[in-house]
Formats: sequence, structure tokens, C-alpha cells
Amino acid sequence: MALHKTPPNSRGYYVKMKLLHKHGRPHHQQEKNCFYKYYKWLLWLSLSLYFFTSYLISNNNHPKQPSHHVSRTLIESNNTAPPQSVNSRGFSSLKNLKVFVYDLPPKYNTDWLSNERCSKHLFASEVAIHRALLTSEVRTFDPYEADFFFVPVYVSCNFSTVNGFPAIGHARSLIASAVNLVSSEYPFWNRSRGSDHVFVASHDFGSCFHTLEDVAVADGVPEIMRNSIVLQTFGVVYDHPCQKVEHVVIPPYVSPESVQDTMNNSPVNGRRDIWVFFRGKMELHPKNVSGRFYSKKVRTMIWRKFNGDRRFYLQRHRFAGYQSEIARSVFCLCPLGWAPWSPRLVESVALGCVPVVIADGIRLPFLSAVKWSEISITVAERDVGRLAEILERVAATNLTRIQKNLWDPATKRALLFNNQVREGDATWQVLRALSEKLDRSYRGSRVSRQLDFDT
Repeated sequence: MALHKTPPNSRGYYVKMKLLHKHGRPHHQQEKNCFYKYYKWLLWLSLSLYFFTSYLISNNNHPKQPSHHVSRTLIESNNTAPPQSVNSRGFSSLKNLKVFVYDLPPKYNTDWLSNERCSKHLFASEVAIHRALLTSEVRTFDPYEADFFFVPVYVSCNFSTVNGFPAIGHARSLIASAVNLVSSEYPFWNRSRGSDHVFVASHDFGSCFHTLEDVAVADGVPEIMRNSIVLQTFGVVYDHPCQKVEHVVIPPYVSPESVQDTMNNSPVNGRRDIWVFFRGKMELHPKNVSGRFYSKKVRTMIWRKFNGDRRFYLQRHRFAGYQSEIARSVFCLCPLGWAPWSPRLVESVALGCVPVVIADGIRLPFLSAVKWSEISITVAERDVGRLAEILERVAATNLTRIQKNLWDPATKRALLFNNQVREGDATWQVLRALSEKLDRSYRGSRVSRQLDFDT
């Protein structure tokens, strides 16, 4: 009698060996066991198919694990919760973009939220973009499949105890500390020299990290960031040291909730009884204590020339409900301050008031989505004394067409940041801009080189 040893962990092999050793048995036993022979063969085939199918399903349902070594602790800290589902319409146009969001210690970001102004003031796009990316469909938890790496550092939430304005003197050291952390704990910064890493600089002169232009120009862009991508509110059409870095011009932050509340209480299609509106800082004497001319004297000239004109509603003092005044206005003045840009640009568009841009050389955000030339008026700084004449001519000619263009919901949507990415909103526009910079992505450039090699 042949001995049948069972090879370890090989049930299929054992069944096959038993079936091969049936010879020499009586004829009636062979007929009797014929049924069992085919039954065992069928059972073996079924089990093999079952385990093979289970293996395929299991592998398809699990995300691909990183193929290189990364600190398990840091990887898992970014996987604490799956991204929430958001509206996916339109995301196909982002070319399957993938963004990895670093999970930095709270001292770099969320600790600052203890002051509620941090997430609401005009520089708060740094907070809004971070929040939106955390639940976005473009977010990846696998850094090896990422096209870009978002570094969430809030630098505009340190409010001065003297004047209450954001003080960003700590910005450079805070960013340098964050870069040192991610470059020492992860391999991704060093492999691309930071070219696929994204920062936000949402204050006056953006990536120069200073509120006064002469100091900002002297300091320039920090050396550690010069190879990266900066999302910044500062933008001009001419050469400037503060945009000598790969950048995307973004709008200042205006709370979409505040806009909606204003629209509920003061519908944008209601009566507009204010012809020209401005509320904000207007120096009676433009040269301040630092010896600098605020707004290049533009706001002072507006006050001196038109304060007595009943068609101009000019206010120098703060008012919490000033958005209701915008909703009542036909034209809203948007003169430069220390920097060319102003939150009034967004508030005016959102509330249906024609923005009058007075800032020579300004580069406005998201030109492919917002047709600024069709929804706004541009007045040169030297022509500010002719404002009344210029706006009278617009009112008599093409005001109706401008207002019709202005009331397009897609235009307003493109300038507002939401807590979750919505198709066409400001964060979506940022992602769209990044999708056009895939040549800076380490992963994207490797894929491109491979495709060129294959063809």
C-alpha cells in the first residue's frame, strides 16, 4: 500500500496525489468510488477559484501602500480620519490632481485659532484653504502618489496688542521651522528641493512677509521658499521682488456666511440709493508718522475732492454692518492701501456693486474665471480727481451691461472660500491653477519622463 504524506500547507496537492493512486483496487470499488473521484475534483476546483477571487477582491479594495520608507507614526497621523465626501462635479477637470497635506504640530496652525479673528479676517485664506483641503477629493493620504504637498502654516493670526492688526514679524522663523520639520521627517522636500510644496502668504506683500513695501522689497522672498509655490494676495503686472517666486494670485478672504447674511437682509437686486461708496481708512494727511505716504495719497485725494459731493458716500470710521452699505451702492471704490489689493474687491463683486479699481499695475486673481474687464471699472491713480466725470460717463453708457455681467453667480463663487471645496469656488480655482503646474511635481515629472521614454 502506498503511503500518502500530506505536504504541508498544500491541500490541493494532497487531493491530487490521492487521486493518482487508485490503481490495483477491485473493480467494484473503482465503480463505487467513481462518484467521489469527480466530486473531490470538482471540490478542489471550486475552492481554488474561491480563494483566487477573494485574493483579487481584497487587493483591489485596499489602497496601495507607500513603496518607500516613511515614518509610520507620521503617516498614520495623517490617516486619523477619511476625507468627507464633497461635491465631485467638475473635479475630473483637475487632471486627477493629488495633494498631500502635512499634519504639522498645532503650534504652526490650529493653536492660533484660539483667537476667533484668525479664521475671519481679510488674511484668513490661509485657514480656509487648509480646512477645505482636509475634506477635498484631491487630498491623498499616500504621500508617494501626491503631486503637491501643502504646508499649513498660519502666519497672519498674531494680532498686535497696540493696533490690533496682524503682526507677521515671526513669519519667516515659523516657516523655516516648519520646513526643517518636514524635510527631516519626510523625504519629499529634499527630493524636489521644495518645488512641489505649496504655502499661503495672504497678507500685504505676500511672499516677502512684510506689511511695508520698502522693507518687503529689501527683505525679498525667504531663501528657503524660493523654489516653492506661494498662494498670495499680492500681484502686479510688472516685475517685483515679492513675486519672484512661483505663485498663484488669490483673493483676500471674505466670509461667505457674512455675504449670505447681508444678501438675506439686503437683497442685491434691491434699490441702490448710494451712487459711489467707500468706507475705510482715509488719511487727512497722507504722510504718516513713519514718513510714508499711505495709499500713495490716493485716498486723501478722494476725501479732499469728493467729501462734499452728495453723490459720494465716504466714511472714515469702521462700521460692523458696512456690507449692507455695499449692497445699497452702485459703484464701490477699491483704492490701494499699503498694498494694491483690497477685500473690497471681493465684497463688491459678491454684493453686486461695481468695483472701481484704483491701483496702478494690480494683477487681479483668477483671470480665467473672473472677467474683470467686464465687471469692473479701472481708474488710474493720476485720474482720481476725475472720478465723478468717469463714473457719470459709465452710468450713461454701459452700466447696465456691467451690472448684468457682475450678477453672474459663477463670478461671485470664484472669489469666495468655503469650508469644503465646491466646484468653481476660490479653493477650486487654486487647485485648477496647481493642475497647470504639474511640471513642478516630482511625481508628475517622473511620469512624464516615463511616457516620453515609452514612446
